[in-house]
Amino acid sequence: MTAASSGTVAGVAAAAYTLSVSVPIEAADAPTDAKNKTHHNKSGTGFINPWESWKPLPPFQILSSILWRRLTGTANTPSLVPPLTVQTPSFLPSRTASSSLRATWLGHACVYLEFPSGLRVLLDPVFEDRCSPAGFPGPKRYTPTPCGLADLPIVDVVVISHSHYDHLSYPSVMELAKLHPKALFAVPLGLESWFRDAGIQSVVKMDWWQEIDVTLSPAGAEGVEWEVTAAAAGAPAAPTAQTATGPITARISCLPCQHTSARTPFDQARTLWASWAIKSGGKSVWFGGDTGYRTVPKLPPTVDDYSAPYADLPRCPAFKDIGSLRGPFDLGLIPIGAYDPRWLFSSMHADPADALEIMKDTDCKRALGVHWGTWVLTEEDGGAPPKRLKEVLRGKGMPEVGVFDVSDVGEIVAAVEMIPHIFTRSKASVIFTNLSLAIEAIPKSYASYEGVQSLHRDQRDTARLRNAGPRKLWDIVS
Repeated sequence: MTAASSGTVAGVAAAAYTLSVSVPIEAADAPTDAKNKTHHNKSGTGFINPWESWKPLPPFQILSSILWRRLTGTANTPSLVPPLTVQTPSFLPSRTASSSLRATWLGHACVYLEFPSGLRVLLDPVFEDRCSPAGFPGPKRYTPTPCGLADLPIVDVVVISHSHYDHLSYPSVMELAKLHPKALFAVPLGLESWFRDAGIQSVVKMDWWQEIDVTLSPAGAEGVEWEVTAAAAGAPAAPTAQTATGPITARISCLPCQHTSARTPFDQARTLWASWAIKSGGKSVWFGGDTGYRTVPKLPPTVDDYSAPYADLPRCPAFKDIGSLRGPFDLGLIPIGAYDPRWLFSSMHADPADALEIMKDTDCKRALGVHWGTWVLTEEDGGAPPKRLKEVLRGKGMPEVGVFDVSDVGEIVAAVEMIPHIFTRSKASVIFTNLSLAIEAIPKSYASYEGVQSLHRDQRDTARLRNAGPRKLWDIVS
């Protein structure tokens, strides 16, 4: 099977690469519960969330509660006004065209990642109008995709978080396999057979805290074999600098999250769900996939479920493990939607307040909100997640822009290097470029969120810097 990874950008053929991947191996520093496989169902079939934070209602009770709320008129009918802004993405013209990590939100949980090493990764691609087993029932997309799959210039790796239809689409996967036949699919345990049954052989299944090393080596125009090497993961994930003609390396880690899986009523939790870490060329991304954080009881709508009586509800401990063992991350892609009513969905879907805590736990320097604004899955209004996120940030004394952001669909978000010594000269830390939102990474000495809050207490400086162009930056911070 030929396996040169290639693509076409603006009519120019991209260089061909040979893709090889190591055998998945459990990380030596994996937490004890992961080594003991506490997330594997003791019956030998399927998986569980082994934490006190996971207390979901039975599927029948969730469904009956949703129907009852609709019949009695107590359910909110989500407003989809105003519609989201959709931009046409401007992908890089070559693998080495930028020294920044770039992320393009393509709707819901789908993100296209362009690493400065040259690696190109696609997350949870679903490009259909409906996320359902067939083309006519199920939620209908209310925000169009910003591009088609054929517009993605290069796809080296496709990462799948779990089997739900809003994250795994048969038509999208099959189209990707035709457009990028040498792309590697990284999937959680149990999903490998789904891909092989579809005729896709370049798939690697992984358990929580397993890792693979991926290497893309320049190949001749004819291409060479795609292969899984016998060597286990273990070498450094990627050098800090990679040349245009040298190999591109990456480490991909399958990590926990609090969710479940199903494609039918009869395969609940039979396949694993996961978050993912991807590191390449000195840059790192954590992808939350789809996850909850706590289980919230039924409360009046006006009650804050983080207020004193509920502040100590059990939280999923896996995220702190991820932060301490795999962080810090340059960018976190964290779900912020599909959460209302909280008492029905909190176990499996984070709201913006949960998402901010997840960002802190996983040690992400910056985050982008995903899993919203595409399909009506729950009762919150279409624009509620970003509005609520800003309220949460404001309530924490944190800047509403530059730490945990949302973007237009198709907008390029770039995480760039921090300007040296900016924190010694000013409390403000946010700048804009005319091409994309560019946020400096907060240095490790300021990694605590208490430190971030103190850096931004001077709202006047922050506002001045938000409105400044890059040429005026040093005038403001000096």
